[in-house]
Amino acid sequence: MRISVSSDMDEPVARALVAELRGRGHDVVPHGALRPGSDPQWAVCSEAAAREVADGTSEQAVVCCWTGTGASIAANKVPGVRAALCTDASTAEGARRWNDANVLALSLRLTSEPLLKEILDAWFAAETSGDAEDLANVLHVDRIGRDGTGDASAS
Repeated sequence: MRISVSSDMDEPVARALVAELRGRGHDVVPHGALRPGSDPQWAVCSEAAAREVADGTSEQAVVCCWTGTGASIAANKVPGVRAALCTDASTAEGARRWNDANVLALSLRLTSEPLLKEILDAWFAAETSGDAEDLANVLHVDRIGRDGTGDASAS
């Protein structure tokens, strides 16, 4: 799988993330502090990674900043992106299952290497729910991002 990865800081956990994804056989596209010459501002590099998901260049992305909040906010501004800030494996599993999240946001401050592996295990193991209510919620969120309203009649 091709995965875009951004970080606003060159932290050990960000480097571990890239190594772990590559070790799992993924093609990693680095952004921000992980790619020399790339703009490391969290808003800029998170947007770049998210846009690659939205345009189909990458299947998923992982965006990182100190708290993970800013990276998540920036990624979620890109239409078609559903970024989830995950601080544990259960949240990552739920984000993929119920929210069909396609961008994982991580905190560089809170995420240790063992926790990173647990989060990635849960993220990649989870399957998107086929439940009608879950699918309707994801569709509603996508309409908000596209049209500014979740109202199906506004489309």
